[in-house]
Amino acid sequence: MYSKQFVLSFSLLLSLPIIFFIFIAPHVFPSPPTESLIPISDEISDQTLFASAAASTSLSHLSSGYPNPKLKIAFLFLTNSDLHFAPIWDRFFSHHPKSLYNVYVHADPFVNITRPNKGSVFANAFIANAKRTARASPTLISATRRLFATAFLDDPANTYFAVLSQYCVPLHSFNYVYSSLFESSTFDKSDPDPSPRGIRVLYRSFIELISDEPRLWKRYNARGRYAMLPEVPFEKFRVGSQFFVMTRRHALLTIKDRVLWRKFKLPCYRSDACYPEEHYFPTLLNMKDPDGCTGYTLTQVNWTGTVKGHPYTYKPKEVVPELIKRLRRSSHSSSYLFARKFTPDCLKPLLAIADSVIFRD
Repeated sequence: MYSKQFVLSFSLLLSLPIIFFIFIAPHVFPSPPTESLIPISDEISDQTLFASAAASTSLSHLSSGYPNPKLKIAFLFLTNSDLHFAPIWDRFFSHHPKSLYNVYVHADPFVNITRPNKGSVFANAFIANAKRTARASPTLISATRRLFATAFLDDPANTYFAVLSQYCVPLHSFNYVYSSLFESSTFDKSDPDPSPRGIRVLYRSFIELISDEPRLWKRYNARGRYAMLPEVPFEKFRVGSQFFVMTRRHALLTIKDRVLWRKFKLPCYRSDACYPEEHYFPTLLNMKDPDGCTGYTLTQVNWTGTVKGHPYTYKPKEVVPELIKRLRRSSHSSSYLFARKFTPDCLKPLLAIADSVIFRD
């Protein structure tokens, strides 16, 4: 007969593996995430919208042979607060025909946002299918794709899609921005377009495709070491600003995508390395059409003194003509076109130098 102490010790020994796998292993060796952070109702609504947009449009007038087409820039704003800089954007668009641009706003419906007055370009720009958004989550990918799809359905002349935030401000006049994107053959220093002044032959997306970011491996493994495979191998994984200017053909690619979206909508284990909105678009375009991208953005951001992943935020006392001139400087293009991030109370000093500095190119 075995002693009672021996039986108890032996039973405890046998139970250790069970205790380990039930209570300890899930924390040490967590299984790959399988559920999305996107509510199923939002997913169904989005897929319906994206299917309609993809089926209803061509590559716009660029390939239609239409003489002297009025190509448009779609300005797409992502916001979860009031549009504090609406007055300077209104001045940016003023006296320019609507045949050259459209404005769309995705505002988080769970936030109480004061809409601009009737005379503002933003008054009727809020899209009806907006959903809840959160920083460092796939909800911002969905919001951007909704803006793309809405712009596709609204106007086939939308040719360039500029993604901006409520904290972005213009660094030049509308004429300068439009000419730089559609007419200038020297604006893009990395690959000057040899076409003569007028409608350009080749359009590229102004989006970052960064492969040498120091924490890229941690970002790639944020959902688990093998979670992105086989669809997204590490050597194809990229990072870049979520604020970019994308061509129509690339916007259509993102609207149609299903494969990469299934990976990037998964939740992360590492919140400090999980920024899907900074990875999805660069990775998708790097895998589909890297030569169709410039590899840089047109929105200037100051990452000096970054706090918790947020860029430097300019204060009213810093808003002087010299700041605007410094923010414009780019080694990739003739100039940056937009800049962020500014505190809301920067509006007054920005308006004070708008006509004399910002819109004087």
